[in-house]
Amino acid sequence: MEKQRLLALFCLLFLVLPSMVVGECNCTCDSEDEVNNKSEAKKYKIAAFFAILVAGTIGVCLPMLGKTIPALHPDRDIFFVIKAFAAGVILATGFIHVLPDAFESLTNPRLSENPWQNFPFTGFVAMVSAMGTLMIDAFATIYFKKSHFNNSQAVNNGDGDEEKVTGHEGHVHLHTHATHGHSHGSVDSGSSDVLLRHRVIAQVLELGIVVHSVIIGISLGASENPSTIRPLVAALSFHQFFEGMGLGGCITQAKFKAKSVAIMALFFSLTTPVGILIGIGISSKYNEDSPNALIVEGIFNSASAGILIYMALVDLLAADFMSPKMQNSGRLQLGANVSLLLGAGLMSLLAKWA
Repeated sequence: MEKQRLLALFCLLFLVLPSMVVGECNCTCDSEDEVNNKSEAKKYKIAAFFAILVAGTIGVCLPMLGKTIPALHPDRDIFFVIKAFAAGVILATGFIHVLPDAFESLTNPRLSENPWQNFPFTGFVAMVSAMGTLMIDAFATIYFKKSHFNNSQAVNNGDGDEEKVTGHEGHVHLHTHATHGHSHGSVDSGSSDVLLRHRVIAQVLELGIVVHSVIIGISLGASENPSTIRPLVAALSFHQFFEGMGLGGCITQAKFKAKSVAIMALFFSLTTPVGILIGIGISSKYNEDSPNALIVEGIFNSASAGILIYMALVDLLAADFMSPKMQNSGRLQLGANVSLLLGAGLMSLLAKWA
């Protein structure tokens, strides 16, 4: 049920956002040069569609190859190092790419002075979204724990699932066919709690990524300037690849069923390319400098930045860096720290082009 709600939310985002950012087009495109620019821009958009689709798909699927490539298994040290790199990419995305764009949109002189010029809406929305993510994180974890507990009770009380076996000393043991083991009244909830946390983290992280990815796609698809699109093709391909690795690592640790994994990977891979198609479709009416477009993009980018920064620091970095596995290995700590700095540094460098 929760996955269906998230799916409905993503679909609603795709349907509503384009209509909100369409503005009146005040430009005239009669000159031959501008027509040629449109034709050239369309070629770059098509190239961007396929390049970003392939890069995102490879990035999100790569951490899922743990069974095929043992080095990528979640229990291996290299997985922690790769995940730290991807977390640095996500952190830099929030701070360096998304948040400055939000500031630029919501402080644009084209917006009315009251209220947009009189209050720091960008920081406020980012703060609220970070706190909202914390609340969703906590409530979702509680909800999944209760659901898991209720399901476990239902299984334990089900017909034929358990047999009472009386030992020679009069003790009653429960034989559980579902686990092919014996229960003595105690339940090991540690591993199940960790698994639930990974599942919540993966879903909330994908939500934050999708929000800003669709904005990126629409902006690129609606642009008619080849010199603007050209550097974005390579930069956004790297961006989607590394961001996909971070999300793929979380999905792998969450141990979803194959169908859920496929849906989440597909959503991530298609978000920016579909955004590009939407941008191409509305390019004739889209005006990125219209007040409506600036407000919608600024608010969505601010919210996305808050989500990504929270997820990177709290659910990805803090969870791994404070884990016993990393705390007990100086070599792993060094590798993860270097990887984190490298990921954040390279993603920050990409801000020069995108």
